[in-house]
Amino acid sequence: MPAPTEITAQQFSRLIGLPDAPIVLDVRSDDAFARDPRLIPTAIRRDARTVESWATSYAGGHVVVYCQHGGPLSHGVAAWLREAGTEAETLDGGYEAYVLSGGVLVDSTKLPRRDTRERTVWVTRARPKVDRIACPWLIRRFVDRDAVFLFVAATEVEAVAERFRATPFDVEGVHWSHREGTCTFDTMVDEFGLHSPALDQLALIVRGADTAQMDLAPEAAGLLAASVGFSRMYKDDLEQLNAAMSLYDAFYRRLRDAADETHNWPAPKPKTEAQPAAKPARV
Repeated sequence: MPAPTEITAQQFSRLIGLPDAPIVLDVRSDDAFARDPRLIPTAIRRDARTVESWATSYAGGHVVVYCQHGGPLSHGVAAWLREAGTEAETLDGGYEAYVLSGGVLVDSTKLPRRDTRERTVWVTRARPKVDRIACPWLIRRFVDRDAVFLFVAATEVEAVAERFRATPFDVEGVHWSHREGTCTFDTMVDEFGLHSPALDQLALIVRGADTAQMDLAPEAAGLLAASVGFSRMYKDDLEQLNAAMSLYDAFYRRLRDAADETHNWPAPKPKTEAQPAAKPARV
């Protein structure tokens, strides 16, 4: 049975991808990470040996720490974090237990370079609708919770990417873009290794809405309609992104937890047993 400051792999998996998911710290040794360079979604690599120098940067937050087996590295780091005022838990059984549970993992070899604040920085065309909102949602929920997104004129994407060391996406001729009938969201799910039943179905919906293939999924037309509506509601692209994140949160939770749930009105009335016929009154 896990200790009060531990969380099981099954419990932890239910938090991944949600807007209130905890900060995740990977404190595996360099040797262990080199043997398997995948990361639990949104995990940040930190050096357990220097925890006293960075523990206070997570004060007031909720953190889950994992090492390879759930041993002294993660427990020691979590204790330092709690001393610094952080709600810190360790992953019971560590990285190995999470892998055995079948949880989604991120291929860290595909991660773009980070800025001086350890954030990935992305750049794309201004005035997003579908793919350019869906991809930032995927990145912030499963890859890098602090990712930065720059929206610029289409003619400036390449120059801004070079000048500001940003990674371009959803433009022609770059790595992170459409491929043979699929959209950029598909590319990111595939490249990062984020395949799961919910994300694969969401990718189909996004592809249908983004490439005018509404027959791919019944939800595609609704996603397109809502996306166009958001683009008209907001002049500022970042405000639009922040507002529309909840749209994809809703789609993801429905696909993960309630894919078969339907709704109808009026609700059907419960069946009742037939009542025996009343006896005629005596006269």
